[in-house]
Amino acid sequence: MSLTADDRPFEDFHSRHPPFPSFFNVNHSSEPSPDNAGQTAITQSDSTGPDQGMTSENTDSDLTRTHIKSFVRRRGHISDAQKRHFEANLPLWGIPFQTNALDAAAIFGRQAPCWLEIGFGMGETTARIASAHPDVNYLGVEVFTAGVGALLKRIEEQSIRNIRIINHDVVEVLRDMIPDGSLQRVMIYFPDPWPKARHHKRRLIQPPFIASLVPKLAPGGILHCATDWEHYAFQMLEVLSAEKGLRNTVAEGFAPRPDTRPLTKFENRGIKLGHGVWDLLFERI
Repeated sequence: MSLTADDRPFEDFHSRHPPFPSFFNVNHSSEPSPDNAGQTAITQSDSTGPDQGMTSENTDSDLTRTHIKSFVRRRGHISDAQKRHFEANLPLWGIPFQTNALDAAAIFGRQAPCWLEIGFGMGETTARIASAHPDVNYLGVEVFTAGVGALLKRIEEQSIRNIRIINHDVVEVLRDMIPDGSLQRVMIYFPDPWPKARHHKRRLIQPPFIASLVPKLAPGGILHCATDWEHYAFQMLEVLSAEKGLRNTVAEGFAPRPDTRPLTKFENRGIKLGHGVWDLLFERI
């Protein structure tokens, strides 16, 4: 689970991070991850990444052959309610990891646009988006049990029926389960910023991961990222702008927050305090 805007308050940016250097000049030392913060439920390559023209097959192979975790598995707090819903309802609304491509129409029982959210945290935003778009087949990928249990609780309490959850590493999910061209929208909201320069290599939005993700989008499909860390926002912009399979939906820079991403209580409080949030919307060419 990432430390999303659902889960953590805003802080002053300058107290959290020094003036940022160019993304490509950050320290890529191989120090271990800290174990005192929740991490995004993904893995990320530790290499410099493939050329942008690489095929998706080669990209997936390179990404999964040598990568470091962008999350830390550890014994974390899970409430009794989260544990209960995880155990009782994951068989109802979960999809076990498999090495065969998903048949979304069979899983959801209908043909509909498919959206994927990566690292949904405690699921507040996920539940709101899925409820507002009942005509969408909504896939959520999250590695942490507490977050999965929290979203399953929301699904039951709010009678949401268009969400399915994959409790697994998204690098392997993309590689083995998501067919090319099958997604109309991918959402990555407030992934862990890994603020220390020596840990920037663990951030999710890096060229190898994006190169593996882009083929899963249908032509015209949207990749929507959001962060409240300015340094990470500019890294995201640099990486996405360099990907040949994507184009920015605005003339340049960052996009206004679209209605498809609702404000959370922590984000709204941060905005009132003058803190920034940066949205990026890129389209599959």
